[in-house]
Amino acid sequence: MRKIYILLTLCCALIACKKNNVDFTFSPEAPRAGESVSFSNQSETGEDWEWTFGDGTKSTIKSPTHVYKRPGDYVVMLKVDNKSSWTKTAKITVYDTVPTFVASDSTFRIFRDYTFSANLYNPYNYSVEYQWIFPQVSEYFVTTSYLNESSVKGYFTKAMEAAPIKLRLIFNGDTTFIEKTFKVQDEPAHSLLIRTAEADYRQRIFGERAEEYKVDASAKYWLDWEQDTMQIYNGKEFLLSELQLIFPELRGFHIANRKIYFRAEGLWVAHIDGSDAVLIDGLECSAMTLDTQDSRIYWANAQGIWYMPFVGSDNNRFVTDMVQLNSLSGVTKLAIDYEQK
Repeated sequence: MRKIYILLTLCCALIACKKNNVDFTFSPEAPRAGESVSFSNQSETGEDWEWTFGDGTKSTIKSPTHVYKRPGDYVVMLKVDNKSSWTKTAKITVYDTVPTFVASDSTFRIFRDYTFSANLYNPYNYSVEYQWIFPQVSEYFVTTSYLNESSVKGYFTKAMEAAPIKLRLIFNGDTTFIEKTFKVQDEPAHSLLIRTAEADYRQRIFGERAEEYKVDASAKYWLDWEQDTMQIYNGKEFLLSELQLIFPELRGFHIANRKIYFRAEGLWVAHIDGSDAVLIDGLECSAMTLDTQDSRIYWANAQGIWYMPFVGSDNNRFVTDMVQLNSLSGVTKLAIDYEQK
């Protein structure tokens, strides 16, 4: 019995070792598109080999060679004896013989983050200088990183059929200019509608970013309909006159998540029964509205329009800071348009 136990133990040890010996290397380490790459199988055991090269091609040769037609990052996997646990993966970066740059996506929409990266064959670490060029940058592209690095990050601010992006490379003393154009599509979004004595405006909101506010005649319908003197919440009617018995200075209100947000001497939040009132903004509040789908409150004071997420704590204390959306003054009414414009 002891001999059988020892044999089983040895078999298990051999199997465990076999599971951990799948390995390979490749050369050159920085290949170019069109260049032959040699893969050396370093696995100690095995009889069947399955290579996947990350570009849709495969091989069953023990130590194959492969040519990548296009630059980019590829994940190579070697599977031994058709067992999913006997695998090894490695990433290989294939460079373009001619310097170029690639984008993090193939479809572009406004106000989403994208990265543009230089693709440069530089196995000997020659000196490289990068200069990203965005004509009319303030009009359609905002960068969120430095323009003198190998990659640049940013977002488009308006839809365009052809948005040009350029890269100037000084590589080992030689200067190369690369230019590509990208189609940028519009993005559906909620709109904040704004009324002043001069005009009605629309400002589309994209998460933490927003378009510039623009005069929009179509905002009139929603702004005319908007009011903050009466609301039905959970089947109960709340009136301004009744709430003024609790808050005499109250001038307008909205209710959400069993909390009442109201304009008085500033902007306040309280429980729906009027308890635990907390001041959000001490400046005179001229208008306010709630975006119940995005869980935000928007309000206007003399400095402009502000927003913050609904207060979620039981004691109505704040867990986030108020953020200024714009500096538009003289606002008399706010509303939300959920139409995907």
